[in-house]
Amino acid sequence: MGWSVMLFAAGFGNRMKHLTADRPKPMVEVAGRPLIDHARALTDALPAETVVANLHYKAEILQEHLHNTNVQTIAETPDILETGGGLRNALPLLGPGPVMTLNTDAIWQGPNPLDQLQKAWDPDRMDGLLMCIPPQNAVGYDGPGNFLIGPSGQIKRGDGGIYSGAQIVKTERLAEIDRASFSLNILWDMLMAENRLYAVEYEGLWCDVGHPQGVTNAETLLGYRHV
Repeated sequence: MGWSVMLFAAGFGNRMKHLTADRPKPMVEVAGRPLIDHARALTDALPAETVVANLHYKAEILQEHLHNTNVQTIAETPDILETGGGLRNALPLLGPGPVMTLNTDAIWQGPNPLDQLQKAWDPDRMDGLLMCIPPQNAVGYDGPGNFLIGPSGQIKRGDGGIYSGAQIVKTERLAEIDRASFSLNILWDMLMAENRLYAVEYEGLWCDVGHPQGVTNAETLLGYRHV
């Protein structure tokens, strides 16, 4: 099966401070290459049949960088649509089946999280499958967890696993949400209410690169040394 993958790349990157003054967050470099290219390496290994990136802040920079790659781009104008609205807006490119989504502001050390999700996906039981990080495997992350994972993998909100930014989700019910810009949390709450949202724990290490210190943490994780 060829997967459709959505790369979330539209955000303003405000937590990155000076690093995003002249570029979108996915173009911030970690270990000598932009974050978006680290994400693309994960999708290229699947292989993915369709890869789409949504753009908004300084969209032209990402459009130029992704030109002549396998990534299709869709710009959100005039307003940014958040994760839920952005995914729904990209469905004409992604197609009707389940979609993998991946935030572009994290670095992974270990197995390909998209491959791990694919192997755990059971569409008969699941309408969504989130990749969560055990707190001890989250490098430089000191925030609360997001989900408690039950014995069968079903989840509810609570200070447990940290949502990693990677998931598989069925998209049909996005049509029921009556607003243009919205978070995927709204869809997750709908799926949790029906016991159709699951999670799997990542088997390696993960680093949030949403702020300047995250760049340093990620490069240390990767064993990268500036020359």
